Amino acid sequence: MYIAMNRFKVQKGSEEAFEAVWKGRDSTLHEMKGFREFHLLRGPVNEEAGYTLYSSHAVWESEEDFRNWTKSENFRNAHKNAGQSKVLYVGHPEFEGFTVIQGA
Repeated sequence: MYIAMNRFKVQKGSEEAFEAVWKGRDSTLHEMKGFREFHLLRGPVNEEAGYTLYSSHAVWESEEDFRNWTKSENFRNAHKNAGQSKVLYVGHPEFEGFTVIQGA
């Protein structure tokens, strides 16, 4: 199993708009081989730096399935308007990929 995560630092006051982008997107992840589940997570607010931390969390059967998705037309379609949301972020999203060693 493989977990693909992206961390987003969302400008304080832009949380509702950021969440609306995710809730309103037309996702085709469920069509992809090896896709298991997706979650958008809201983390703590960093008052000093002026952002709220978010993470997208996708679970895949394997890293290969995830990599195949990143090369697919579904991926390109899912990210084609990503630049329009840049104003909501502090910096760029940070990707983290994990191979599951032990699970429940």
